Amino acid sequence: MPSDLLQRPGRAAPAASRTAPKRCTRMFALAEARWAAAALALFLIALPLQLTGAPAWAWGPLYAAAYVTGGWEPAWAGLTALREKTLDVDLLMIVAAIGAASIGQVMDGALLIVIFATSGALEALATARTQDAVRGLLDLAPTTATRLAYDGSEATVPTEDLVVGDTILVRPGERVGADGRVLAGASEVDQATITGEPLPVTKETGDEIFASTLNGSGALRVKVERDASDSVIARIVAMVEEASGTKAPTQLFIEKVEQRYSLGMVFATLAVFLIPLAFGADLTGSLLRAMTFMIVASPCAVVLATMPPLLSAIANAGRHGVLVKSAVVMERLGQVDAVALDKTGTLTEGTPRVTDIHPLDGSGLTEDTLLAQTAAAEHPSEHPLARAVVDAARTRGLANADMRDFASTPGIGVTATVDGHTVAVGAPARLLDGDDTVSARTAEIAAGLEDGGRTAVLVLRDGVPVGVLGIADRLRPDATATVAALTTLTGSTPMLVTGDNPRAATRLAAEVGITGDEVHAGLLPEDKVEAVRRLEARGRKVLFIGDGVNDAPALAAAHTGIAMGRVGSDLALETADAVIVRDELATVPTVITLSRAARRLVVQNLVIAGVFISGLVIWDLVGHLPLPLGVLGHEGSTVIVGLNGLRLLRDAAWARAAKDMR
Repeated sequence: MPSDLLQRPGRAAPAASRTAPKRCTRMFALAEARWAAAALALFLIALPLQLTGAPAWAWGPLYAAAYVTGGWEPAWAGLTALREKTLDVDLLMIVAAIGAASIGQVMDGALLIVIFATSGALEALATARTQDAVRGLLDLAPTTATRLAYDGSEATVPTEDLVVGDTILVRPGERVGADGRVLAGASEVDQATITGEPLPVTKETGDEIFASTLNGSGALRVKVERDASDSVIARIVAMVEEASGTKAPTQLFIEKVEQRYSLGMVFATLAVFLIPLAFGADLTGSLLRAMTFMIVASPCAVVLATMPPLLSAIANAGRHGVLVKSAVVMERLGQVDAVALDKTGTLTEGTPRVTDIHPLDGSGLTEDTLLAQTAAAEHPSEHPLARAVVDAARTRGLANADMRDFASTPGIGVTATVDGHTVAVGAPARLLDGDDTVSARTAEIAAGLEDGGRTAVLVLRDGVPVGVLGIADRLRPDATATVAALTTLTGSTPMLVTGDNPRAATRLAAEVGITGDEVHAGLLPEDKVEAVRRLEARGRKVLFIGDGVNDAPALAAAHTGIAMGRVGSDLALETADAVIVRDELATVPTVITLSRAARRLVVQNLVIAGVFISGLVIWDLVGHLPLPLGVLGHEGSTVIVGLNGLRLLRDAAWARAAKDMR
């Protein structure tokens, strides 16, 4: 056996990041962004020239250039769709802009082009950033691994060259190069990227281990059991790409009838123009009536009925710490009728904390003394449990005790000399070896803590048990209220899906009000996706809330995905449809309620727009609607609809949505 496996280093190598390395496509690396910026710049130069009374030759060419730079790509896309016998919205927007220019509204048409081009650029950027995050996830996997030959010699090889049956050496602080099983050695492995577990898991002979997870302070010899292309981390990447590519884009309500309406309006305008001509009407009158009809029947107010309420809701949510990435997402949020939640970092804070301190009778130690001596022994360690103990002592303002002779044994614990006493800290199952009364009492306390979902840490002084600490990931203060509010909103209890162990998951679920049937623990990323898809197969629109790399496939597969922003991985943040920037879980039911309010405003606006359009069209067809009055009625309805949609910008709208959930 290589000598590395026998080493028990006193300290782990510095921990690497749990999240994928950050890749970031620059805005102006995208052609769409460059064209949109050019159109905006030309518009901003032309507008003040026009408003200050400059001659048309000064600002006209600038507007024309804005039309070309901002409109040629959507125009080409629209013409391409037209060849496939589809009236694309891109082409309609360009035609509308040109139509505005043809009747003298050059500035209005240019503004339409600029807004449309900017929207396309933002959509392209969002797509590129998601692709960046997926590619960055692959960087979690090491590019090389140390392969062991039968004679014990070592060779550094690319991880893609590893085959099933190979044996690799994973040194302290390294990432595991392949999925496999431990043949020899012991260490704590941080596998949060795969399972979401908040604490490193002890790995010993016979235990399964995953590629890209981070090794702790011990060396491991691992037998490869899966090819690189079939590893869990590779499957996460594949699932995110598949889910993002196959999930049909949800259209806004109005877009579902937009094409039929637009086609109908085109044919109706031609009929209004041609039919009177066929019966002998004069050309000028027929053309004027047709132009008036085209204006009053234009779906401007109908289109505006949808976007302002949704965009206002997005802006309001953003001010209160929820980043909703698009109007489509804001609409989807109001449709959800089932919720699936991750545990670690979502319902919990994702950081282990000391929850219990139990000095043993006869030890002569108080809680503070026990914690201070334990923290002194743990201070050099980089294990998350050790950091939790040190942080607890610091929070209590306890003085640092004198410490020397620190040593760490992977899978067992640490020892040090503290104030002249030998202090050992570690797992009770590893440190307790007696059958006396003190050991029995200690084991009973430890078992009680573990039954309550905590990790028990035993403290020995000079070989005698003196206390037990309980460490757990703390529940978010608003978790219980959030689960109750989501239950009320959807009519069903949220489902807990987690990679953590069943005992911890069941305990936490009971605390927040999630029933046993809705608790699914020990799940890998593909299992979370399967759980979401089972719900959707029953006709449910599922909202998934998570934070880690292991949640990304489920975030992509769900009807709507929300990521926790403060602790969320880059991949989760890019894959999710919305991000809770301030990590306030209680904002989730509020933003759902706000989305439903926006949808109600959309319906109100459609009714208003429909009444105006119907009235003006009937007036034009039956009587004689003057063109200026038709324009006034059309623009008036557009203004009314727009102002009505802006009601959700007020803070009172958010406060009302939050109040409705209490």
